[in-house]
Amino acid sequence: MPAHLTDPDQLKELLGIPFTPEQTACIIAPPAPQVIVAGAGSGKTTVMAARVVWLVGTGQVAPEQVLGLTFTNKAAGELAERVRTALIKAGVTDPDVIDPDNPPGEPEISTYHAFAGRLLTDHGLRLGLEPTSRLLADATRYQLAARVLREAPGPYPALTRSFPDLVGDLLALDAELAEHLVRPEDVRAWDARLLDSLEGAKLTNADLRKVPEAAAARRELADLVIRYRAAKRERDLLDFGDQIALSAQLAGLPEVGRVLRDQFRVVLLDEYQDTSVAQRILLAGLFGGGTGHPVTAVGDPCQAIYGWRGASVANLDDFPEHFARADGRPAARQALSENRRSGGRLLDLANGLAETLRAMHAGVEALRPAPGAERDGTVRCALLPTHAEEIDWIADSIAHLVRTGKAPGEIAVLCRTATDFAEIQGALVARDVPVEVVGLSGLLHLPEVADLVAVCEVLQDPGANASLVRLLTGPRWRIGPRDLALLGRRARLLVSHARVDGDDDPDRRLAAAVEGVDPSEVISLADALDTFLETPLDGTGDDDGLPFSPDARVRFARLATELRDLRRALADPLMDVLHRVLAVTGLEVELSASPHALAARRRETLSNFLDVAASFAASDGEATLLAFLGFLRTAAQYEKGLDNALPGGENTVKVLTAHKSKGLEWDVVAVPGLVTGTFPSGQGREKWTAQGKVLPHALRGDADTLPDVESWDSRGLKAFHEAMKEHQHTEELRLGYVTFTRPRSLLLGSGHWWGPSQKKPRGPSDFLMALYEHCAAGHGEIEAWADEPAEDEENPALHRAAADHAWPLPLDDDALARRRAAAETVLAHLEDLAAHEDDHPAATHDPDTCDDPDWPPPPDDDALLDEDAPDDPGDPGWTGEDPTDWDSWTTDRPTEPQEP
Repeated sequence: MPAHLTDPDQLKELLGIPFTPEQTACIIAPPAPQVIVAGAGSGKTTVMAARVVWLVGTGQVAPEQVLGLTFTNKAAGELAERVRTALIKAGVTDPDVIDPDNPPGEPEISTYHAFAGRLLTDHGLRLGLEPTSRLLADATRYQLAARVLREAPGPYPALTRSFPDLVGDLLALDAELAEHLVRPEDVRAWDARLLDSLEGAKLTNADLRKVPEAAAARRELADLVIRYRAAKRERDLLDFGDQIALSAQLAGLPEVGRVLRDQFRVVLLDEYQDTSVAQRILLAGLFGGGTGHPVTAVGDPCQAIYGWRGASVANLDDFPEHFARADGRPAARQALSENRRSGGRLLDLANGLAETLRAMHAGVEALRPAPGAERDGTVRCALLPTHAEEIDWIADSIAHLVRTGKAPGEIAVLCRTATDFAEIQGALVARDVPVEVVGLSGLLHLPEVADLVAVCEVLQDPGANASLVRLLTGPRWRIGPRDLALLGRRARLLVSHARVDGDDDPDRRLAAAVEGVDPSEVISLADALDTFLETPLDGTGDDDGLPFSPDARVRFARLATELRDLRRALADPLMDVLHRVLAVTGLEVELSASPHALAARRRETLSNFLDVAASFAASDGEATLLAFLGFLRTAAQYEKGLDNALPGGENTVKVLTAHKSKGLEWDVVAVPGLVTGTFPSGQGREKWTAQGKVLPHALRGDADTLPDVESWDSRGLKAFHEAMKEHQHTEELRLGYVTFTRPRSLLLGSGHWWGPSQKKPRGPSDFLMALYEHCAAGHGEIEAWADEPAEDEENPALHRAAADHAWPLPLDDDALARRRAAAETVLAHLEDLAAHEDDHPAATHDPDTCDDPDWPPPPDDDALLDEDAPDDPGDPGWTGEDPTDWDSWTTDRPTEPQEP
């Protein structure tokens, strides 16, 4: 095509971007394989768009011969828009002159998964894949996995987890096998050899004894994966993992690569450090392998934070070998290191954290600020005595910024996990700061959603004891600790009776004690709850004689009746089940009745959660509650950005996990929880030696980058665990680097000594100490720094919790008076309606013709009647002063009940 550009200065002028020399070098590089190591905020998307314009504008390639791949639809859309706009600015394409018979070509820009899907559509017949195959949505995946698990003949003695957990485990192993192109049969054979080798080993500690248990569970899960894949084939269904794995097989066919290289003369690969082994094999098979095809990969090994879900940072490091030039030389490696987002002081902090990472990877340079921004950017840090005071400090700091003119939408709170989301949200709402919790994993930690999910878990799984305890101690049923402990004792008695009832043979009792636990004999509080449907409420029946309070007996019976009625509707469509639970439990009514701003925000939260459920159900008309719970458990477990939810456009403070913040930026970023063991986290990724759903390192395509077990003894396993800790430390460094490069002007970092329930003090983490030293050197402000507690000092939060309290806590007098006055008003109104029933029969109450001024009655009459709550101090208790005060709902799931 004709050339429109001949000089890089023309490109700068046309696009209006003052490219740096290193950006210009990447843009105008000859059409040959190259990898660009692009640091945080260095303008990689701008460079990719400009490179397309340069190659097209200089006549080296036509627009439709350019392929660009990235990970999310949002990123693909942004890159496509930038390329389109840049081509128009450069005069390469003219949107006003369109020939319907010969429309102008455009670059092909999509996600990696969409590209794989199109490849299968075009060439799948070469593998015997029917073109009618459909892509599985999440709902269908979990639905089909649950069906396979339910119909599997078994027995599977090594699979002892709950049914929803096993659904997630099955899908996790299937996905990992697809990411590393490993057949389930190979896993079964590998684990069989491992079990043989362990037969003569001395398993001297608990960690060693977990290894054969995990191997046995993995063999059984692999068998289920075989069945799951057969079920997909029977239905002509594929999931994302299948797309990539099958596409990688296609890439091994020489003719497919030739077709793709002829079609796309230039290829751009975004976020290449986040690609999996299977994706690398796919791309290298099509465009690498010594062909010298012009492939430009862009990525940053310091931001490789998705190793836990299959990404391999080695793909970026080894790109020059995987995509060598035609003459056999490695591909060129270039760098972008000038950060135009953050001030120089913030970059000094990030560079200090990433020093170890830069030494591990080739081509990584320290970030440089833009000219004139060397002294910009501020860090403020604080170490508070308690967790509650830290939350207040964060909320006060943000509220002050908003009051002094900072737009809420320019502020974000980035947490290592979603545990503190509810408290942060409540603290900001209490200060009239608009706030939004981002992502499904975040929603699941908010109390209104957690309680809805808890009811669903109890309905689906009688062994969901923690969820049932949450309901029993919540604001509806207000069961006190004494009656809760007695319920636990009854649950244990039910199991012990089932095991030894009428059996006086000590040998048989001993054998029963040491054999594997029968899943049907798991202690179930729900089973104990059902016993109250069979015994008189006054406790005079023939039961175990446990001294439950009269009120507890009544409430246990009512809750058991309610759960039994709800279970009858489990076969209904998912949304019908959820709305029925909300109606029966009164959760929506409570939130609607509360005037608090926090309740209004929580109504929005509940609506957002129901939108997620509706989206899940819409993709499969037969989606069940069981499949949905499996989906939610996976989202909660992988709360690091697995779901695709992104911050909305509202002018609100965004609260999200650090993993989900990658690729985003704000003026102000607050990072709470910088305490020992939390951020950086001391909890590593799940180990294959203890989890059946995790693929052994030896079978992974990136095995060379991961530690493994050298010998099956305590010393060998301890060395493996230490190596995994070091590996985790490196991943946490990457996550910290990502987190601290998000702000443009202000970084707030904080920690505490005493956690909400810890007996030992936590103290500042390495990250917070780095902030402290940075500020102490004159580059920021230390707003508070509490001294370390004395050795004999106790957690004040535990001291308050241990103090004697009346149970339940007394209700707020004013609130209780208002609620009872409302109830009396409704009762009087109903009595008046009953007295005039003959004059105004219900059948004549047509809303368009009825003249009765008292018709229709106020909404939610029954709900208001139910609001009346007893205030007898002997009643089993409620944890807040006002039942309408939803801020008193806790996100922490209670522990199992103990003996009184």
